[in-house]
Amino acid sequence: MNLLQLEDVGVRFGGLRALQGVDLEVKQGEIFGLLGPNGAGKTTLFNVISGLTAPSSGTVRWRGASLAGLSSHRIARLGIARTFQNLRLFSSMSCLENVLVGMHQHARQPPLAALLQTQSFRRRESQLQQEALALLDLFQLEATAHQDAASLSYGDRRRLEMARALASRPQLLLLDEPAAGMNPSEKDELRELIRRIRDQFKLTVLIIEHHVPLMLGLCDRLAVLNFGQRIALGSPDQVRRDPAVIEAYLGGGT
Repeated sequence: MNLLQLEDVGVRFGGLRALQGVDLEVKQGEIFGLLGPNGAGKTTLFNVISGLTAPSSGTVRWRGASLAGLSSHRIARLGIARTFQNLRLFSSMSCLENVLVGMHQHARQPPLAALLQTQSFRRRESQLQQEALALLDLFQLEATAHQDAASLSYGDRRRLEMARALASRPQLLLLDEPAAGMNPSEKDELRELIRRIRDQFKLTVLIIEHHVPLMLGLCDRLAVLNFGQRIALGSPDQVRRDPAVIEAYLGGGT
């Protein structure tokens, strides 16, 4: 089943064509990767899917329904969560508080219950905190739960942003360069972590990453963008051998 479908998507910023005629289908339950040189349009594509950028042409469909005109908040509530290439954590808040922020759409309670601190309100708050701590444990961040996010290493902040995105209970998780700043052993751990959360939470994952070996070893399918256009689509082995990909991005070294 196609969870997400892009049909002839284009984006223009004045005279700059960031995306042109992009067709893409992401199937439920797969790990789908986007490769391409800097400036190829990968993050722009994420921005279109998540509602931060309106496409100039074409259609984005979620479970067969168009996302046209929906705000990023509405799209998030449909079950699409993302991380960002440039981290967007609340640096002065604790790791636990950052994850709890990710749960906000599931944490709504009557204002009167919050004001009166009713038993049901306190019980629900305790439940959410336990869920947040479990996510921090999954990402090996439980020891930092009460530390400010700003105190973490860059790699740990990357993992915290993933935990916060997962806290919204998405069906589709968009990961924008999650391995940035990680050493080789951390990248290996990340590969296994992404597989584990896909299976444990029954997720579909769409990932942008520059580390080619990580992507070839992780993704079920890959698409490659160059100058805003899709130049290849297929299994890791098919993409690895594609002459257009070798010329545009891989340089024959993989």
